[in-house]
Order: sequence, then C-alpha cells, then structure tokens
Amino acid sequence: MSQPRSELAHAKLNLVLQVGRPRTDGLHPICSIFASIDLADEVQVAPAGSREDRVECPGVQGPNLAAAALAAFRRRVPGLPPLHVRIAKRIPVAAGLGGGSADAAAVLRAANAIAGEPLDGSRLREVAAEVGSDVPSQVEPRHAVVHGVGELVETIELPPLAAVLVPQDEGLSTAAVYAQLDRMEGWRRNLDPAPLRAAADGDIAAGLENDLQPATLALRPELGGVLDGLDAAGAAGALVSGSGPTCFGLFKDRAAAERAARGIDGALVVQLRSP
Repeated sequence: MSQPRSELAHAKLNLVLQVGRPRTDGLHPICSIFASIDLADEVQVAPAGSREDRVECPGVQGPNLAAAALAAFRRRVPGLPPLHVRIAKRIPVAAGLGGGSADAAAVLRAANAIAGEPLDGSRLREVAAEVGSDVPSQVEPRHAVVHGVGELVETIELPPLAAVLVPQDEGLSTAAVYAQLDRMEGWRRNLDPAPLRAAADGDIAAGLENDLQPATLALRPELGGVLDGLDAAGAAGALVSGSGPTCFGLFKDRAAAERAARGIDGALVVQLRSP
C-alpha cells in the first residue's frame, strides 16, 4: 500500500461540443467528442511522510482539482495514508485542454492503485463526477463521446490525425465563458449523442463544432484571427477547444501539421492518441 505511482495526465480536445440550457442545479448538459492527445502532465503520487496530504503544482495558484480529487477519494476509501502529489505541468493552464481535470483523474488512478484497487472503473468515475464534469472521461484517457453533465462516457475510435495547438499567454475562465453563453442564450434545446457517434466514424475534421465558441470569441475577439491563421495554414478544420482560449487545427498527418506550425507563433504540434 506504500508504493509510489507515476501517471500521465493527457490533455484533450473537444472536436464537437454541444451545450444545453442550464439545469436547476446550474450545470449545463453537453454532448461532446473528446479527443485524447499526446500532450500530458506527469503526476507523481507517493506516501507523504507527514500527517496531511500535500499537492505541489508549480505555476498553478489557488484551489487545485487534484486536491479535490484526493479528498473525494478519501470519502469513499478511508484509511489511505497521507499522500504527496507532485504535478509537472506541460499542459497550459486555463486553456480549454482539460489539464486540471486530467491531473485530478490521474490522482484518482494513483490513489486507487496505492490503496490496492478497491474501486473499479465505474466506481472511480462516480468519484470523478463529484470533482468536475470533465474528470470522469479522463479516468481512462481515451477518445470518447461524453454526455449528461460529463458523467456518461462512451469510448470511441478516431483516425490518427495531427493537430496544431495555439495556446495563449492569458488563460480564460470556464465559468466566465459559460456565463457569457447564458447571457447570449446560446444553448441547444435538444441534445442527442447518436449523431456524434456517427460523426466519429466519418470525416471528423469537417464536422468540428463548438457551441461555446461564440461566447469565447465575444470575450476574446482576437482569437478569430488565430482561427483564420489556422485555416490559411491548410487546416482541414479549426476550432476553439472547449471554453478556450486555445485554438487548434486538424491535419491529416504530423508532417503537414509541422509545416503549418512553422508559420504560427507559439504553435505546438500534437497527435491524437492511438487506442
């Protein structure tokens, strides 16, 4: 029960994000295609040698989802020794790439392993849903259709596309973007995951869609120029990922993505992960 664990926390792109009207609890139902990419934080979890849990995440200020995940796990699995979590950040913060959620899910996997695997995948996703809407899909980081308020996860396959990411120096609050969406009343009346399953089997680059994008662009209009630049560089499709501000373009292969990235300041080339 005392062996340290190291986990990779993979970023994700929202290739499709459809958002419904907020429920009475304030949460917005979604239908989304999450693509897991090869950009990842490294999360190390080991016994703390102290009386309290510790979470170290350089560059991230304030409350951390990793700490919330550990607290949620303890509520289900009492008796876990105090743990020391160290997160080496490679995923940009507040970027619409799910880095905080991925870290939280990695902590859940590590804590579960250290405790002797008391929770199966389904029960671990239940714990993840208490932490945040993007966390359940990252318990087993794969491509997925995600619906409900993030708790319903169906794994899918996607073609081995490459992507050019264009992160921004200034992050963007997810809560602020959803508040802007509400002001714009930009929700959908009906959400249905079935068309998303079909889209994953087709030309996914031609079907990129994000209901949050108008709200993000209202808050950060300069991102429209980033999307235009990705289109001009030959992307098969370009989109804001999640709540932004990271924009991305999809390319048929890594070589094409690398050629495009040379002409875009701050661009990163990533790959959609293989199963």
